[in-house]
Amino acid sequence: MRNGVIEVTGMVLSVMPVGERDRRVALLTLEQGKLSFFARGAGRPGSPFMGVTRPFAYGKFSLFQGRDSYTLEGAEIANYFESLTLDVESTCYGTYFLELMDYYNREYAPEPRYLKLLYFSLLALQKPALPRELTRRIFELRSMVTDGSYDPEPPLRSGEGCAYTWHYICTAPLEKLYTFAISEESLAELGENVDASLHRYVDRTLHSLEILKLL
Repeated sequence: MRNGVIEVTGMVLSVMPVGERDRRVALLTLEQGKLSFFARGAGRPGSPFMGVTRPFAYGKFSLFQGRDSYTLEGAEIANYFESLTLDVESTCYGTYFLELMDYYNREYAPEPRYLKLLYFSLLALQKPALPRELTRRIFELRSMVTDGSYDPEPPLRSGEGCAYTWHYICTAPLEKLYTFAISEESLAELGENVDASLHRYVDRTLHSLEILKLL
């Protein structure tokens, strides 16, 4: 910390307007877990904070630590994940990933694996050769694994392909998570099993998931 300013690496999870010009931003960071900050004037046209305080923005953020809250001093964005906003479906998938990370993370409870998982997963969403539904199921299961509340084996009856995939997702290095393909039958089984686990371990309905189901 220098002169009350901390520097963190993170990704914007959500943004809420405060009044006509300010924004309240939820940020998932490597160093402090999830935290919130205010961006003064970020809603004003021409503000340097307008672009850096939008969902998916990933980079380094400088925050002034006040008595009760943080205020944005500056940011260097390394990746905006702009391609995720080019069509409705990819936006919905990406927004769901952000909301699931918001669900799992608590204020000032650092767990660097979540941010790394989110980053790799958003990169995977941008790969045309990788089915988005497979990316979603990998992300959901690995999120449960990171939380420590998950089924080590598929909770429903499934074939060898699904069982092998399940084990791989639970144990593979993050860098190797999105490097395989499976049959449509195994993907369908994987989806049913992940849904069963989510129903058991996630105790609320995520708004973005309801929208995703309508596509």
